[in-house]
Amino acid sequence: MKNYSSLLNPHPILQTIGHVADRLNLETCVVGGFVRDLLLDRPSTDIDIVCVGNGMELAQAVAEALGPEVTVQTFQTYGTAMIHWEGQDIEFVGARKESYNRDSRNPDVIPGTLLDDQKRRDFTINALAMRLNQATWGTLVDECNGFEDLENGILKTPLAPEITFSDDPLRMMRAIRFATQLQFTIDEQTLAAINTVAERIGIISQERITEELNKIILAPVPSIGFKLLLKTGLLQRIFPQMIALQGKEYRDGHSHKDNFYHTLQVLDNVAQVSTNLWLRWAAILHDIAKPLTKRFHPKHGFSFHGHEFLGAKMVPRIFKQFRLPLQQQMHYVQKLVRLHLRPIVLAQDEVTDAAIRRLIYDVGDELSDLITLCRADITSHNPVKIKQYLANFDKVEAKVEQVEARDHIRNLQPVITGEMIMQTFQIPPSRVIGEIKSAIKEAILEGEITNEYEPAFAYMLHVGKTHGLTPVGNAST
Repeated sequence: MKNYSSLLNPHPILQTIGHVADRLNLETCVVGGFVRDLLLDRPSTDIDIVCVGNGMELAQAVAEALGPEVTVQTFQTYGTAMIHWEGQDIEFVGARKESYNRDSRNPDVIPGTLLDDQKRRDFTINALAMRLNQATWGTLVDECNGFEDLENGILKTPLAPEITFSDDPLRMMRAIRFATQLQFTIDEQTLAAINTVAERIGIISQERITEELNKIILAPVPSIGFKLLLKTGLLQRIFPQMIALQGKEYRDGHSHKDNFYHTLQVLDNVAQVSTNLWLRWAAILHDIAKPLTKRFHPKHGFSFHGHEFLGAKMVPRIFKQFRLPLQQQMHYVQKLVRLHLRPIVLAQDEVTDAAIRRLIYDVGDELSDLITLCRADITSHNPVKIKQYLANFDKVEAKVEQVEARDHIRNLQPVITGEMIMQTFQIPPSRVIGEIKSAIKEAILEGEITNEYEPAFAYMLHVGKTHGLTPVGNAST
């Protein structure tokens, strides 16, 4: 058997666990994702420990060996225990067999051998184990041929895949997530099984589905996962709005691009420059309303007028559907979806200071992310056109820097307040105060006045006069 003690040696916590296991006479291994990531030289913080015996007893003894400040969290229902140590979550479980009820992914558990425990794992590459007992320290346990699959970049299940996925349908999402993160290929029989039992995803909670989907979205090339979700029939079940983007249409010499694959390209483009999950969600949703706004004109062809505004209205419903945060993150995505055409329009036209001021004011602190999204949205197959668009965006960004430095428009608050207006004209709170404030803000954005007291006060007097108001007392510019 292969020995990987050199990979385990830099992890003293594993040596501690091994010494305690020897004292308790428990056959013990580190197993699962930690072993997989060690062999792939990937970082990993979660450690799974399996022993042939009582995992909770082992956890308690390890905690005592580590010191009085270490506590054990037990999960009696699942027969597992967890301790936290120097930023790592270490889970302990006794080797076991599992059987499943068709209506639940929570198994019935009985004690088993180490081989039984490996066979219950989701994928062969996650069934790999390394022994921690001193006599066999670092020996690889690979009863499911996981090492060969790891070397070949293949995802397979230890048991027949229909059984594995039907027992715990979340494993279908995990298969696609691992294939995306690791850029592995899903074995043909395994992929076909996901198609066969895809409807079983319906017994999984939305929170767990969303957790896996977010991991796919955060992968280096997230389109890999979405294409697999589409191919296996899972995407239709978990994200039907995205399915509606799929397909081209040709009519009377006119056509439009496939907005599904365009969206995936935009998502991949964003992923190349940002790890921001919510910016990636904005990429996914930026064209989500195009199917609902598609129109055809015999002369001009297809159009999607207003898709950015309808798409922004769809964002809260989709966030609720996926149990995503309905506060700051949702509003961020909604703003980017609503405004994602603005910089593109500016990049096509002569950029005026007034247009830039309005863009800065409307977008605020998200302007840099909006520009990133807009750059990613350029997916033409014409390299000359792409180069031209990106050069125009460079001009827009340069103009933004100039205007921002000069006019300080971001999060604009006019120097003239409602209280000043009421005091100057000696009027009570009323709609006209809001109208005067709005007029002052518009004048600043249009560059008619600067956001300084004297010009803004003079403009207030001018607007007040158009409303039939006269300053009272010593009010003047």
